[in-house]
Amino acid sequence: MLCVSSSFPLLGTASSAMTSSPVSRFVGFGVPTTTLRYDQEQRRRCCSWTGIEKKMTSLRLTKTASASSAYPLFLSQLNKHSPRPKTYKEVTKSAREMFAKETSIQSKDSEISIAKALLYIAAEDEAFLAYNREMDAQSLMNERKSVPSEAEQSDDSNDAEQSDPSKTDESDPSEELLQIEGKSISEWLSELDTISKEVEAELVSRDIGCHLTQVLDAVNAVLFDWRGFKRATPIALDPECFYLHSVLNHRCSTAFLLSVIYIEVCTRLGVPIVGSRVGEDFLIWPKLDYPEELFKVTSGKSLFSIVNGNCVDDPATMASDLTAKSLEGLEIATNRDIIGIALANLVRLHWRNATKSSPGLMLTSPLNLLNNISNTNSRLVRPQELRLAIAALERLLIMYPHKWQLRRDLGMMLYYARQYGEAIQELSICMAFVEDDEEVKMLELFVEKLHLLRLLSSLKSPVRLTVP
Repeated sequence: MLCVSSSFPLLGTASSAMTSSPVSRFVGFGVPTTTLRYDQEQRRRCCSWTGIEKKMTSLRLTKTASASSAYPLFLSQLNKHSPRPKTYKEVTKSAREMFAKETSIQSKDSEISIAKALLYIAAEDEAFLAYNREMDAQSLMNERKSVPSEAEQSDDSNDAEQSDPSKTDESDPSEELLQIEGKSISEWLSELDTISKEVEAELVSRDIGCHLTQVLDAVNAVLFDWRGFKRATPIALDPECFYLHSVLNHRCSTAFLLSVIYIEVCTRLGVPIVGSRVGEDFLIWPKLDYPEELFKVTSGKSLFSIVNGNCVDDPATMASDLTAKSLEGLEIATNRDIIGIALANLVRLHWRNATKSSPGLMLTSPLNLLNNISNTNSRLVRPQELRLAIAALERLLIMYPHKWQLRRDLGMMLYYARQYGEAIQELSICMAFVEDDEEVKMLELFVEKLHLLRLLSSLKSPVRLTVP
């Protein structure tokens, strides 16, 4: 269940354990008193967009509906005592700065909160989407209504002043500004705390000792039986399956984010979980001094399969060949790398959605000297999805500023967004880190073409003539 396929080489681990939990005092291994009640292979299709998107389908073109449904982050979902952001950029700026602070390269990896970082990502993207929904609704209203009265014009100007993206605020970032679907960051984190308390209650109700096998069995029971978390089929994957708050809400996700939730819950129970990329899968397991204990079969299942599901028995995966000895040779993921995997998955998701009209379009295909750069750029790319992919890459560069491949990809996305000046800047920085002479030559030729495109685009821009 918790095995994940990923083509990105970024990894990660859990944060420090909470020693105050009674479950952290497990003393060894025992035969589980109950068997696993969740069939790892029975997965139903993930429910499609149910929250904000359904509200938008029934949006009425009135000022009240537009304010409450289309722009939930800044109006209806803020309580009376919470600070009121003036612009969507204030929220995105705060979220980005808090993400950078949480994942700073100066920070110790054990001090980085995976859940917090993923929620900061969601807060920024939700603010961007909410602003665009508001603008779309406002445009529809302007098309439908007749000439407004002076009072309506006054109200419209107030709304525009509140959400104008050209205005910025230099105030310090604050988590109180980040409201995701009506909840603060701390409220979303408390959802994970609640799940861990439910696991403790399950252990008490079973009247069993806190042995590791029983603890993991109880985690599975709470997550997959009681709460109904399930893995989305690849065909049914949508953006809700890639954001932590949506997964906590709708309980349908990619296998990778289910692994993240598993890590967070076990960490709160005092059971440290580590993970690593194995082939195309991301596997997790309890951190033990004697890894061979993971592969001992008890009640028909090994400890390794209890955590990772039936994928470890699938001969088509590299996980099926793992032994205690080979497990020791794997590179344990870091907290920072787990966040990197989540961002890399978002890049892939949003780029795929941005290029739906051109399936199979490769991000780096314009670098091929045989391709016509102008023809490649003329292909239709969805700007909103492209902007989300760019934002994910920018966050990746905060964590890995010297990875030239990330900077190259960001430069290419800026090219598709027709931001030629920014693309030239990123690709020029990229060349300073590339050691392959052929790669440098290819980038240099492409940057020269970008300079030409930038000049042509400036000539095509409308020039306002004034009569003296």
